[in-house]
Amino acid sequence: MSFLVSDMSTTWNTKYGPRRVRHDPPTLKEAIIAAQGLTDQLPEQIEIAAALIGVPAETVRAEILKEAPSRHTARIVAPVGEAGSRTVIVERKVARRVVRPNEA
Repeated sequence: MSFLVSDMSTTWNTKYGPRRVRHDPPTLKEAIIAAQGLTDQLPEQIEIAAALIGVPAETVRAEILKEAPSRHTARIVAPVGEAGSRTVIVERKVARRVVRPNEA
């Protein structure tokens, strides 16, 4: 027997009393993360995230561009080839700057 979500009401009675289903729609950040997991194309990510939460695409676009990937993140690069595949991790390390007080 299969149940559809529409078959169940949001409240039903049990022997312990009434029970309710809690419905939390995804936040904008969650929708963006889900869209990024589905595709690498920015326009498609914007469209998917906007459809998930029902907001205009401009709102999603602004949030995605605001949270652009940091230049300090690690990137995993996998070579394309059949002869022995290995994973290479490339990290960018920022040089430390030593600030010395002015000597007078």
